[in-house]
Amino acid sequence: MTTSDTSRRNLMKLTSAGVVAAAAGSLFNTSNAKAQTMPDDWDKLFPKSEIVDHQKVTFRNRYGLTLSGDLYLPKARSDQRLAALVVGGPFGAVKEQSSGLYAQTMAERGFATLAFDPSFTGESGGEPRNIASPDINTEDFSAAVDFLGLHPSVDRERIGVIGICGWGGMALNAVAVDKRVKAVVASTMYDMTRVMSRGYNDSVTAEERAQTLEQLSRQRWQDAENGAPAYGPAMNELKGGEAQFLVDYHDYYRTPRGFHPRAVNSNGSWTVTNPLSFMNMPLLTYIKEISPRPILLIHGGKAHSRYFSETAYAAAAEPKELMIIPGASHIDLYDRLDVIPFDKLQSFFEQHLV
Repeated sequence: MTTSDTSRRNLMKLTSAGVVAAAAGSLFNTSNAKAQTMPDDWDKLFPKSEIVDHQKVTFRNRYGLTLSGDLYLPKARSDQRLAALVVGGPFGAVKEQSSGLYAQTMAERGFATLAFDPSFTGESGGEPRNIASPDINTEDFSAAVDFLGLHPSVDRERIGVIGICGWGGMALNAVAVDKRVKAVVASTMYDMTRVMSRGYNDSVTAEERAQTLEQLSRQRWQDAENGAPAYGPAMNELKGGEAQFLVDYHDYYRTPRGFHPRAVNSNGSWTVTNPLSFMNMPLLTYIKEISPRPILLIHGGKAHSRYFSETAYAAAAEPKELMIIPGASHIDLYDRLDVIPFDKLQSFFEQHLV
């Protein structure tokens, strides 16, 4: 096996095709893709609620990037200001998928909610397209809190956050630093800095990490020479023999169940160098500083990613709660209304957003 083959194998082991596929031998360039215009018609993967008002909104983050969101308000609201929730995730998804489902469902239960597309993805701004940043994407949550705190229907002293999948770790990171947020839920959480830097179940060796960083660093020269980033192969395509969780990702993102044309995981790929900013910036370093505000971690009992929530729970300070859903897989908590514990989400936020 050549050095190039070894580096490519290690990169795939480190980031996994289900998270950030970045094989140097199969690249296509979509760097000129722009943030999408915001259609007025309903383009979500879930039915529009008859008891919720919906509005497309935009707001800017601290870095000057314009973010696109969906604001959901219960129709049966009075003049009294509402408790509000910011909802983000999963990693590589758009607000028309899981985050929108969570947001609309919680609006049906009396909350003002905002689901948003992270910077550089979906309908939100930022160039080049399809990159992520533990810093900028953490900031995206706080920018959404900015927006809700200025909305006339919202009580700015009663704002919570829900982060799904890879945005669960981002949500915890944001709440640790943003003391305006009173409570946080991470559902089917990934710590993206951990999985990108150490691989699944922390299986990557120091030698493999060094080889991956060597490859990614040299890719920067290629990108600089080309004037645009290289992109990995299309996300969540199956070639046979994949682990079950990768099959599950395909069955959500690449089938009518969860496909959306603006989602990186459905219809695109990340830049090859996307892992770089995640490799040495641990998201959950200050998770204890969320206390005394409460944390609720929700995970499927059968999820391959369950250990992320378990170790986050162990690292967090009280008050904290870990809720394991028996028999549920990772993606069951994306869209299965019979699995996602919305009653628990409602009672948690009603108790703590007071």
